[in-house]
Amino acid sequence: MDRHAMKRLQAWKGERNRKPLIIRGARQVGKTWLMKEFGRISCRNVAYVNFDNNPRMQSVFDGGYDTARLISALQIETGVRITPEDTLIIFDEVQEVPKALTSLKYFNENAPEYAIVAAGSLLGVALHEGTSFPVGKADFLDLYPLNFREFLNATGHEQLNELIGKRDVALITSFRETYIDLLKQYYYIGGMPEVVTTYLETQDFEAVRRIQKNLLTFYDQDFSKHAPVEIVPRMRMIWNAVPTQLAKENRKFVYGQIREGSRAKDFELAIQWLEDCGLLTKVYRITKPDVPLNAYMDTRSFKLYVLDVGLLGAMGDLDARTLIEGSSIFEEFKGSLTEQYVLQQLISDLGLRAFYHTTENSTGEVDFLVQRGPNVIPVEVKAAENLKSRSLRAYCDRYAPAY
Repeated sequence: MDRHAMKRLQAWKGERNRKPLIIRGARQVGKTWLMKEFGRISCRNVAYVNFDNNPRMQSVFDGGYDTARLISALQIETGVRITPEDTLIIFDEVQEVPKALTSLKYFNENAPEYAIVAAGSLLGVALHEGTSFPVGKADFLDLYPLNFREFLNATGHEQLNELIGKRDVALITSFRETYIDLLKQYYYIGGMPEVVTTYLETQDFEAVRRIQKNLLTFYDQDFSKHAPVEIVPRMRMIWNAVPTQLAKENRKFVYGQIREGSRAKDFELAIQWLEDCGLLTKVYRITKPDVPLNAYMDTRSFKLYVLDVGLLGAMGDLDARTLIEGSSIFEEFKGSLTEQYVLQQLISDLGLRAFYHTTENSTGEVDFLVQRGPNVIPVEVKAAENLKSRSLRAYCDRYAPAY
């Protein structure tokens, strides 16, 4: 499976002043596979350590941060002779042994010749628990579900992906129906690696949905395992409310629609945990579309999106036939899926942070605003054939954006 993050890993390995690399991302987005596959194709040896339920490694790192001692212990644990020039050291589920995470600081300072890549699904959660983070002593790579271009490659449509990269609009338009058919598949399947693999092996949409439902159950069980018990019910309420909130015409998140009388303070911590787990993305309203965008955030107004368009459809029990063939009663939720899709591409393909904009009287909304260099770019999302947008036109008339 071709992941764009592989190029980032290869560039990291060749950096002169390389720091340990931490891969962040939700569970099941492919972090372990990516690290192992990178080691397989780029290094002679791989020393892989999984810290989940590993008391022996807990004891090793409790003994201090002498890097020579740690390398000896890692060699014994993995059975691999570790040499700086041709060995990749992998720390998986590193948040389970906080001192292993802290040790990256000492490897960077005292043994930078070793190539170390670490991953954790709950690193944001670990920060809440007081783990000492190697600030400034490690680089980061954020991994997400497969974006649409990665999905095209995975399904054998590399040339269609190359067309997008070339931005040949005329030729892309010639294959419009092919792109639309594949996009509908992507809306249903999404980009979770296990789900995509299941589809490639079976071509069975029911099997795809079973895997998605299993992943949703897995995430639900994770709430109880890692979050403070007092906020677990509220995490579930937030998580389960996202499809309903996105199905509204105005997709701003409204606490009172979760439970009558609810206020922000009742759910803020639950939302923060879901964000830190990588399961939710919060898109804030911008009061003024100027650079830098994050200086104009209205933190009281936001929309919530999940990590994957396929999982959003599974949460809403959307069946494949309705999505592929279309339905008049499906139009409103199709808009939600399309916004979810666009947001994922902005984040994972382009590396951009998204906001949205409404006028003070909320008569017009631009679905997303992104900042690229000195420019603020409005992005209007339309799921239907009619691509005219009064909101976008009004925005452009008022602010005259460069794009």
